[in-house]
Order: sequence, then C-alpha cells, then structure tokens
Amino acid sequence: MRPSGRQLNEMREVSIETNVTKHAEGSCLIKMGDTHVLCTASLEARVPPFIKGSGLGWVTAEYGMLPRSTSSRMRREATSGKQGGRTVEIQRLIGRSLRAGVDRVALGERQITVDCDVIQADGGTRCASITGGWVALRLAVNKLLKAGDITSDPLISPVAAVSCGIYAGQPVLDLDYPEDSEAGVDGNFIMLANGQMIETQMSAEGATYSRAQMNELLDLAEKGVAELVAAQEAAVAA
Repeated sequence: MRPSGRQLNEMREVSIETNVTKHAEGSCLIKMGDTHVLCTASLEARVPPFIKGSGLGWVTAEYGMLPRSTSSRMRREATSGKQGGRTVEIQRLIGRSLRAGVDRVALGERQITVDCDVIQADGGTRCASITGGWVALRLAVNKLLKAGDITSDPLISPVAAVSCGIYAGQPVLDLDYPEDSEAGVDGNFIMLANGQMIETQMSAEGATYSRAQMNELLDLAEKGVAELVAAQEAAVAA
C-alpha cells in the first residue's frame, strides 16, 4: 500500500491554472498533489552571445525553491551569494528539456526564459517544473504568433516529465515525498507527447534494479506523461 493510498499506476491529482501573473508573457501555477510550482515565461528580443547572428532562438530556464516550500525553512540562495549544485543541475535540465520540443529556426533570434519557483514541495519538483514550464512557454509563443512576430509555430511537441520508482519493492508512478525519501530506485522521465524520450535519470538509492524493472518504470512513465500532456493541452486550450 502506498502512503497516499494511490494505486501503483495512479498519478497524484494534477491541476494547471494559466495566466496567474500580470506581467509575464506566459504563466501558470501547476499543482501535482502537494507540489506547487509557479512557472512564468518571459520574451526577450536578444539571444546569448554564442548564437548571436545564427538565426536561432534560445529557450533557457531558472529554478528556485521558496524558503518555506519545505517542512523547515531553507536559507535563500541569494543570501549565500551563489546557487547550490542541485539548483544549477535542475535548471539546466529544465532548459534542455524544453528546448527539445522547440524548432529554434522558427523561433528566430529571440530568447524565452522560463522561471520555475517552487511554492510548496512534496516530491517531483523538477518534473512539475518541466511540465508547467512548457505550458508557460506555449502561452508566450501564442502571443508571438498572435502578434505576427513569427509566422510558423516553433513548438514541435508538448514536453512533460514524471517521476517513477521502486517503493517497498513495487514499481510506482509519480512519487510524493514519503515515497521519494524511502524509494529503493528513483527515476525521472522527460518525454515528448508521442513518447519519444528526452532524458531519463535513474539511480539505485539503496537497491539495484533489473532490466525488467526498468522497463516497468518506463511503461509507468509513458502512462503518466500521456496524462500530463492531456492536462497541458486542456490548460492551454481554456
């Protein structure tokens, strides 16, 4: 039995509220169970120096956790003068995951920065950030299309992510914190809407895993991503 009472292949409840901030070109508040992330997308008429003049656009991301997003207060990274290694790793993951679903030629020489701020954490914050980040990106690109700044849609596919793992010897979908903290195997799966994989992160956290178990987790991830893509598409169509 999972601590939440969910079935092994059952996602947490997912909700995506769009246009939650006044100024960002695209924004949403994504809730995956008790993990809540505010995602905003900001358009800029510039690109990083390393691709200037190439005709290519750029999508990048920043990630952060609010001090009381967890059970005890965390110190703001700004007060220490630098980001932690986990933060840097996650925001790079979000950026490259979102870029996998973008035609950068069609985007043209402009940058979209997706900011993901964790308001409340209960496991799977990077997956929620990627999933909500794509919604914010979609809304920002819609504004470019509506304004006629670009003529073809640069978003190739929705991008979504979900965690899976082996908890109490069983493969489970969409780990919350009690499961994540006790999982023998933990994995994050980022995919396009058609199931093509962008990135897979799997690690033994106390027990090794077999090829058959890896396949079971992949099957669960495909199911979870399909449900998340449906939620994404419903949110942007609203």
